[in-house]
Amino acid sequence: MMTCTLDLYTDYLVSSTGPTTATGLSRLLDGALSHDHITRWLRSTSLGSPALWRQAKPLIRQAEARRQAEEFAVLIVDDSILEKAHTDANELICTHWDHSQQRFVKGLNFVTLLYQAGELALPIAAELVAKTIPVYNVKTQQTSYQSAFTKNEYVQQMLRVAQQQVGYRYLLADSWYASAENMNLVRALGHHFLFALESSRTVALSAQARAAGQFQAVQTLAFPDKQPLRVYLRSVPEAVLVTRQVFTNKDGSQGTLYLVGSDTNLTYCQLTTIYQRRWKVEEYHKSLKQNASMGQSPTKTPATQTTHFFAALLAYTKLEVLKLRHGLGHFRLKAQLYAVGLKAMYQQLAQLTA
Repeated sequence: MMTCTLDLYTDYLVSSTGPTTATGLSRLLDGALSHDHITRWLRSTSLGSPALWRQAKPLIRQAEARRQAEEFAVLIVDDSILEKAHTDANELICTHWDHSQQRFVKGLNFVTLLYQAGELALPIAAELVAKTIPVYNVKTQQTSYQSAFTKNEYVQQMLRVAQQQVGYRYLLADSWYASAENMNLVRALGHHFLFALESSRTVALSAQARAAGQFQAVQTLAFPDKQPLRVYLRSVPEAVLVTRQVFTNKDGSQGTLYLVGSDTNLTYCQLTTIYQRRWKVEEYHKSLKQNASMGQSPTKTPATQTTHFFAALLAYTKLEVLKLRHGLGHFRLKAQLYAVGLKAMYQQLAQLTA
Protein backbone atom coordinates (compact mmCIF):
# COMPACT_ATOMS: atom_id res chain seq x y z
CA MET A 1 0.00 0.00 0.00
CA MET A 2 1.34 3.41 -0.98
CA THR A 3 2.19 5.87 1.81
CA CYS A 4 3.14 9.52 1.79
CA THR A 5 6.85 10.14 2.26
CA LEU A 6 9.04 13.20 2.57
CA ASP A 7 10.71 12.36 -0.74
CA LEU A 8 7.34 12.17 -2.49
CA TYR A 9 6.07 15.39 -0.95
CA THR A 10 9.22 17.39 -1.76
CA ASP A 11 9.13 16.13 -5.36
CA TYR A 12 5.57 17.48 -5.49
CA LEU A 13 6.73 20.86 -4.21
CA VAL A 14 9.49 21.06 -6.83
CA SER A 15 7.16 19.98 -9.64
CA SER A 16 4.20 22.18 -8.78
CA THR A 17 3.54 25.54 -10.43
CA GLY A 18 0.41 26.33 -8.41
CA PRO A 19 -1.25 25.60 -5.06
CA THR A 20 0.19 22.53 -3.32
CA THR A 21 -2.75 20.86 -1.62
CA ALA A 22 -3.35 17.38 -0.26
CA THR A 23 -6.14 17.01 -2.83
CA GLY A 24 -3.80 18.11 -5.60
CA LEU A 25 -1.16 15.54 -4.68
CA SER A 26 -3.82 12.85 -4.44
CA ARG A 27 -5.03 13.67 -7.95
CA LEU A 28 -1.47 13.69 -9.26
CA LEU A 29 -1.11 10.13 -7.97
CA ASP A 30 -4.45 9.08 -9.49
CA GLY A 31 -5.92 8.55 -6.04
CA ALA A 32 -3.23 6.10 -4.89
CA LEU A 33 -3.04 8.28 -1.78
CA SER A 34 -6.14 9.90 -0.32
CA HIS A 35 -6.03 13.57 0.59
CA ASP A 36 -6.89 12.56 4.18
CA HIS A 37 -3.80 10.34 4.31
CA ILE A 38 -1.61 13.21 3.08
CA THR A 39 -3.13 15.63 5.60
CA ARG A 40 -2.50 13.15 8.42
CA TRP A 41 1.10 12.82 7.24
CA LEU A 42 1.55 16.59 7.32
CA ARG A 43 0.05 16.72 10.81
CA SER A 44 2.07 13.85 12.30
CA THR A 45 5.48 14.31 10.65
CA SER A 46 8.07 16.10 12.77
CA LEU A 47 10.68 18.06 10.81
CA GLY A 48 13.30 20.56 11.91
CA SER A 49 16.95 21.55 11.57
CA PRO A 50 18.23 17.96 12.04
CA ALA A 51 16.42 16.99 8.81
CA LEU A 52 18.07 19.90 6.99
CA TRP A 53 21.49 18.85 8.22
CA ARG A 54 20.98 15.20 7.26
CA GLN A 55 20.22 16.23 3.67
CA ALA A 56 22.94 18.89 3.47
CA LYS A 57 25.78 16.94 5.13
CA PRO A 58 26.82 14.65 2.25
CA LEU A 59 26.73 17.56 -0.22
CA ILE A 60 28.87 19.71 2.06
CA ARG A 61 31.36 16.89 2.67
CA GLN A 62 31.72 16.40 -1.09
CA ALA A 63 32.28 20.13 -1.57
CA GLU A 64 34.88 20.17 1.24
CA ALA A 65 36.80 17.32 -0.38
CA ARG A 66 36.96 19.16 -3.74
CA ARG A 67 37.73 22.63 -2.38
CA GLN A 68 40.98 24.33 -3.36
CA ALA A 69 43.32 25.49 -0.58
CA GLU A 70 42.63 29.19 -1.20
CA GLU A 71 38.84 28.76 -1.10
CA PHE A 72 36.77 29.00 2.07
CA ALA A 73 33.19 28.59 3.25
CA VAL A 74 31.02 31.18 4.95
CA LEU A 75 27.85 30.97 6.97
CA ILE A 76 25.13 33.52 6.27
CA VAL A 77 22.33 34.30 8.67
CA ASP A 78 19.14 36.13 7.78
CA ASP A 79 15.43 36.10 8.41
CA SER A 80 12.46 36.54 6.12
CA ILE A 81 8.69 36.72 6.31
CA LEU A 82 6.38 34.71 4.10
CA GLU A 83 3.36 37.01 3.98
CA LYS A 84 0.05 35.28 4.73
CA ALA A 85 -2.45 38.14 4.99
CA HIS A 86 -5.51 35.93 4.41
CA THR A 87 -4.57 32.89 6.51
CA ASP A 88 -6.13 32.46 9.96
CA ALA A 89 -3.82 33.73 12.70
CA ASN A 90 -2.07 31.37 15.11
CA GLU A 91 1.27 31.19 16.93
CA LEU A 92 3.16 31.04 13.61
CA ILE A 93 0.94 33.09 11.31
CA CYS A 94 0.91 36.38 13.18
CA THR A 95 2.19 39.93 13.03
CA HIS A 96 5.96 40.30 12.80
CA TRP A 97 8.17 43.36 12.41
CA ASP A 98 9.82 43.29 8.98
CA HIS A 99 13.03 45.28 9.43
CA SER A 100 13.69 45.27 5.68
CA GLN A 101 10.37 47.03 5.02
CA GLN A 102 10.23 48.89 8.35
CA ARG A 103 6.63 47.83 8.97
CA PHE A 104 4.57 45.09 10.60
CA VAL A 105 3.60 42.17 8.37
CA LYS A 106 1.28 39.23 8.97
CA GLY A 107 2.88 35.95 7.99
CA LEU A 108 5.39 33.24 8.76
CA ASN A 109 8.69 34.56 10.16
CA PHE A 110 11.76 32.33 9.92
CA VAL A 111 15.51 32.53 10.52
CA THR A 112 17.99 30.51 8.45
CA LEU A 113 21.65 29.61 8.77
CA LEU A 114 22.91 29.15 5.21
CA TYR A 115 26.17 27.41 4.30
CA GLN A 116 27.83 28.87 1.20
CA ALA A 117 30.95 27.72 -0.62
CA GLY A 118 31.59 28.00 -4.36
CA GLU A 119 28.35 27.29 -6.19
CA LEU A 120 26.80 25.56 -3.18
CA ALA A 121 24.30 27.34 -0.91
CA LEU A 122 22.43 25.11 1.55
CA PRO A 123 20.31 25.72 4.65
CA ILE A 124 21.80 23.76 7.54
CA ALA A 125 19.49 25.13 10.26
CA ALA A 126 16.27 27.10 10.45
CA GLU A 127 13.84 28.25 13.10
CA LEU A 128 10.24 29.38 12.86
CA VAL A 129 9.41 32.31 15.13
CA ALA A 130 6.44 31.16 17.23
CA LYS A 131 4.72 33.75 19.43
CA THR A 132 3.45 31.77 22.41
CA ILE A 133 4.14 33.98 25.44
CA PRO A 134 1.19 36.20 26.45
CA VAL A 135 2.01 39.83 27.31
CA TYR A 136 -0.68 41.98 28.91
CA ASN A 137 -0.68 45.71 28.15
CA VAL A 138 -2.14 47.62 31.10
CA LYS A 139 -2.78 50.78 29.08
CA THR A 140 -4.70 49.12 26.25
CA GLN A 141 -5.99 46.28 28.44
CA GLN A 142 -5.16 43.88 25.63
CA THR A 143 -3.03 40.75 25.48
CA SER A 144 -0.47 40.27 22.73
CA TYR A 145 2.00 37.44 22.23
CA GLN A 146 5.75 37.27 21.83
CA SER A 147 8.32 34.59 21.06
CA ALA A 148 10.17 32.78 23.83
CA PHE A 149 13.42 33.62 22.00
CA THR A 150 14.65 36.60 20.03
CA LYS A 151 15.96 36.06 16.52
CA ASN A 152 19.47 36.78 17.79
CA GLU A 153 19.07 34.04 20.42
CA TYR A 154 17.93 31.63 17.71
CA VAL A 155 21.07 32.48 15.72
CA GLN A 156 23.31 31.90 18.72
CA GLN A 157 21.72 28.47 19.29
CA MET A 158 22.21 27.55 15.63
CA LEU A 159 25.85 28.68 15.62
CA ARG A 160 26.67 26.51 18.64
CA VAL A 161 25.23 23.47 16.85
CA ALA A 162 26.93 24.36 13.55
CA GLN A 163 30.28 24.44 15.38
CA GLN A 164 30.12 20.63 15.48
CA GLN A 165 29.03 20.30 11.86
CA VAL A 166 30.89 22.56 9.44
CA GLY A 167 34.08 24.52 9.05
CA TYR A 168 33.76 28.14 7.90
CA ARG A 169 35.82 31.32 7.98
CA TYR A 170 33.25 34.13 8.27
CA LEU A 171 29.71 34.66 9.50
CA LEU A 172 27.93 37.20 7.29
CA ALA A 173 24.79 39.10 8.28
CA ASP A 174 23.01 42.41 7.93
CA SER A 175 22.97 45.04 10.68
CA TRP A 176 20.06 43.40 12.52
CA TYR A 177 22.47 40.72 13.76
CA ALA A 178 25.46 42.99 14.44
CA SER A 179 25.11 42.81 18.22
CA ALA A 180 28.14 42.61 20.49
CA GLU A 181 26.81 39.27 21.82
CA ASN A 182 26.83 37.76 18.33
CA MET A 183 30.26 39.17 17.54
CA ASN A 184 31.78 37.84 20.75
CA LEU A 185 30.22 34.42 20.25
CA VAL A 186 31.60 34.11 16.71
CA ARG A 187 35.08 35.02 17.94
CA ALA A 188 34.81 32.64 20.91
CA LEU A 189 33.94 29.84 18.46
CA GLY A 190 37.12 30.59 16.51
CA HIS A 191 35.66 32.31 13.45
CA HIS A 192 35.45 35.84 12.05
CA PHE A 193 32.38 37.99 11.46
CA LEU A 194 31.56 40.48 8.73
CA PHE A 195 28.35 42.42 9.30
CA ALA A 196 26.62 45.48 7.95
CA LEU A 197 26.58 48.27 10.52
CA GLU A 198 24.05 50.99 11.27
CA SER A 199 25.38 54.47 10.52
CA SER A 200 24.50 55.55 14.07
CA ARG A 201 26.63 52.83 15.71
CA THR A 202 29.38 54.40 17.77
CA VAL A 203 33.06 53.44 17.80
CA ALA A 204 36.28 54.62 19.44
CA LEU A 205 39.38 55.35 17.39
CA SER A 206 41.74 53.72 19.90
CA ALA A 207 41.74 51.49 22.96
CA GLN A 208 42.58 54.56 25.06
CA ALA A 209 39.64 56.50 23.61
CA ARG A 210 37.34 53.58 24.40
CA ALA A 211 38.57 53.48 28.01
CA ALA A 212 37.89 57.21 28.27
CA GLY A 213 34.39 56.81 26.83
CA GLN A 214 35.22 58.79 23.67
CA PHE A 215 32.92 57.38 21.00
CA GLN A 216 31.55 58.78 17.75
CA ALA A 217 29.00 57.61 15.20
CA VAL A 218 30.33 55.66 12.23
CA GLN A 219 28.71 58.13 9.84
CA THR A 220 30.91 60.94 11.22
CA LEU A 221 34.21 59.14 10.56
CA ALA A 222 36.61 60.37 7.91
CA PHE A 223 37.41 57.33 5.77
CA PRO A 224 40.54 57.30 3.62
CA ASP A 225 39.79 56.54 -0.01
CA LYS A 226 38.78 52.87 -0.09
CA GLN A 227 40.65 52.10 3.10
CA PRO A 228 39.14 50.51 6.23
CA LEU A 229 39.62 52.06 9.66
CA ARG A 230 40.79 50.13 12.71
CA VAL A 231 38.44 51.00 15.57
CA TYR A 232 36.97 49.67 18.81
CA LEU A 233 33.36 48.84 19.71
CA ARG A 234 31.97 49.26 23.22
CA SER A 235 31.54 45.63 24.23
CA VAL A 236 33.85 43.77 21.84
CA PRO A 237 37.36 43.33 23.31
CA GLU A 238 39.30 43.09 20.05
CA ALA A 239 39.86 45.82 17.48
CA VAL A 240 37.69 45.63 14.35
CA LEU A 241 37.74 47.11 10.87
CA VAL A 242 35.00 49.39 9.62
CA THR A 243 34.62 50.58 6.07
CA ARG A 244 32.22 52.65 4.02
CA GLN A 245 30.98 51.57 0.60
CA VAL A 246 29.14 54.06 -1.59
CA PHE A 247 27.00 52.56 -4.36
CA THR A 248 24.44 53.65 -6.91
CA ASN A 249 20.88 52.30 -6.67
CA LYS A 250 18.76 51.27 -9.66
CA ASP A 251 16.91 54.58 -9.54
CA GLY A 252 20.18 56.50 -9.81
CA SER A 253 20.29 57.55 -6.15
CA GLN A 254 23.35 56.89 -4.04
CA GLY A 255 23.44 54.62 -1.02
CA THR A 256 25.99 54.02 1.71
CA LEU A 257 26.82 50.70 3.34
CA TYR A 258 28.98 50.48 6.46
CA LEU A 259 30.69 47.16 7.19
CA VAL A 260 32.38 45.88 10.33
CA GLY A 261 34.72 42.89 10.37
CA SER A 262 36.85 41.14 12.97
CA ASP A 263 39.57 40.06 10.52
CA THR A 264 41.89 43.06 10.71
CA ASN A 265 44.15 41.71 7.95
CA LEU A 266 41.56 42.35 5.22
CA THR A 267 41.75 45.14 2.67
CA TYR A 268 38.78 47.26 1.57
CA CYS A 269 38.45 45.15 -1.58
CA GLN A 270 38.50 41.89 0.39
CA LEU A 271 35.92 43.16 2.90
CA THR A 272 33.45 44.24 0.24
CA THR A 273 34.03 41.16 -1.94
CA ILE A 274 33.45 38.71 0.91
CA TYR A 275 30.33 40.56 2.04
CA GLN A 276 28.89 40.29 -1.47
CA ARG A 277 28.51 36.57 -0.79
CA ARG A 278 25.68 37.48 1.60
CA TRP A 279 23.54 38.02 -1.51
CA LYS A 280 23.22 34.23 -1.74
CA VAL A 281 20.72 34.31 1.12
CA GLU A 282 18.50 36.68 -0.87
CA GLU A 283 18.60 34.26 -3.81
CA TYR A 284 17.74 31.45 -1.38
CA HIS A 285 14.69 33.30 -0.04
CA LYS A 286 13.48 34.07 -3.55
CA SER A 287 13.88 30.48 -4.76
CA LEU A 288 12.18 29.09 -1.64
CA LYS A 289 9.09 31.19 -2.28
CA GLN A 290 8.96 30.87 -6.07
CA ASN A 291 10.50 27.48 -6.90
CA ALA A 292 10.01 25.32 -3.77
CA SER A 293 6.30 26.14 -3.28
CA MET A 294 6.83 27.54 0.22
CA GLY A 295 3.87 29.90 -0.01
CA GLN A 296 1.59 27.65 -2.04
CA SER A 297 0.14 25.51 0.75
CA PRO A 298 -3.25 26.28 2.37
CA THR A 299 -2.28 24.45 5.59
CA LYS A 300 -4.05 25.93 8.62
CA THR A 301 -2.50 24.51 11.79
CA PRO A 302 0.99 25.11 13.25
CA ALA A 303 1.82 21.39 12.90
CA THR A 304 0.98 21.17 9.19
CA GLN A 305 2.47 24.59 8.47
CA THR A 306 5.74 23.56 10.13
CA THR A 307 5.95 20.32 8.14
CA HIS A 308 5.27 22.13 4.88
CA PHE A 309 7.82 24.84 5.73
CA PHE A 310 10.67 22.41 6.37
CA ALA A 311 9.63 20.29 3.37
CA ALA A 312 9.98 23.43 1.22
CA LEU A 313 13.52 23.93 2.54
CA LEU A 314 14.32 20.33 1.66
CA ALA A 315 12.76 20.86 -1.78
CA TYR A 316 15.12 23.83 -2.22
CA THR A 317 18.03 21.48 -1.39
CA LYS A 318 16.83 19.11 -4.13
CA LEU A 319 16.92 22.02 -6.59
CA GLU A 320 20.44 22.84 -5.41
CA VAL A 321 21.51 19.24 -6.16
CA LEU A 322 20.00 19.47 -9.65
CA LYS A 323 21.71 22.83 -10.20
CA LEU A 324 25.13 21.35 -9.45
CA ARG A 325 24.45 18.23 -11.52
CA HIS A 326 23.13 19.97 -14.63
CA GLY A 327 24.66 23.43 -14.42
CA LEU A 328 21.27 25.14 -14.45
CA GLY A 329 19.94 27.66 -11.94
CA HIS A 330 16.77 27.04 -9.96
CA PHE A 331 14.60 29.30 -12.10
CA ARG A 332 15.83 27.74 -15.33
CA LEU A 333 15.25 24.25 -13.97
CA LYS A 334 11.73 25.19 -12.95
CA ALA A 335 11.09 26.74 -16.36
CA GLN A 336 12.16 23.50 -18.04
CA LEU A 337 9.79 21.48 -15.84
CA TYR A 338 6.99 23.90 -16.65
CA ALA A 339 7.72 23.63 -20.39
CA VAL A 340 7.46 19.82 -20.23
CA GLY A 341 4.14 20.04 -18.41
CA LEU A 342 2.80 22.66 -20.81
CA LYS A 343 3.74 20.50 -23.79
CA ALA A 344 1.96 17.49 -22.24
CA MET A 345 -1.18 19.60 -21.70
CA TYR A 346 -1.05 20.88 -25.26
CA GLN A 347 -0.76 17.35 -26.64
CA GLN A 348 -3.63 16.15 -24.41
CA LEU A 349 -5.78 19.03 -25.61
CA ALA A 350 -4.97 18.14 -29.24
CA GLN A 351 -6.15 14.56 -28.60
CA LEU A 352 -9.37 15.72 -26.91
CA THR A 353 -10.26 18.08 -29.76
CA ALA A 354 -9.27 15.71 -32.59
